[in-house]
Amino acid sequence: MRKAALFSPIAFALAFLLSAGAAAARPPVVVELYTAQGCASCGKANAHVAELADQKGVLALTFAVDYWDYLGWADTFARPEFAERQKAYVARLALREPYTPQVVVDGLAQVSGSRPEKVDALVASAAKKPGNPPDLRFVGPRVYVGSARAPKGGGEVWLIRYDPREQDVAVKSGDNKGQTIPHRNVVREVTRLGAWRGKPAAFRLPAASEDGLKTVVLVQAGHGGRVIGVGQPRS
Repeated sequence: MRKAALFSPIAFALAFLLSAGAAAARPPVVVELYTAQGCASCGKANAHVAELADQKGVLALTFAVDYWDYLGWADTFARPEFAERQKAYVARLALREPYTPQVVVDGLAQVSGSRPEKVDALVASAAKKPGNPPDLRFVGPRVYVGSARAPKGGGEVWLIRYDPREQDVAVKSGDNKGQTIPHRNVVREVTRLGAWRGKPAAFRLPAASEDGLKTVVLVQAGHGGRVIGVGQPRS
């Protein structure tokens, strides 16, 4: 029989005893851009999200999708699991189909990334909404998620790792042939760590697949729901 190695009860209790009574700060607004290097209208959206990445109180994440690869250019950052994450939002938000460039804000609302003024309006609105997020603490290779009101049906805990560097990709074929597409905070990994039902829980973080990546953990309603909590380890 395997020992319960997911977390040490002593470490778990200590982490939350040390933070007892401390209210969790309002998490940053999470801006997810779904984009593709083969998408003719995505360059402007990429550039705007790169600007948002420097805005205080905003966590901007760029998810590259692969469903436009057939047009003649295979996106250098795309992975199938990123498109699957987008499809969950499509179902939750009752959209007809996935598209690019799409921006999803806090898992609650979406808009075309080619309309930066609409993106900014959603971000500003989300920043004003009150919340009662769970406390997230990182201790060694684990993240501890505190108690808070869980959404109906429970929540999910997601690990996302992204490259914080500014990266320009020269596209050599397809609709954007000859153009250089800017990227910022490109997601390289997305992993579901497990379920969360409002009570304290701990999750082991797998090792990063490459050096130089930043880590963020999201707590959100299941199946593409609203983002409830956001945590990043101190660098």
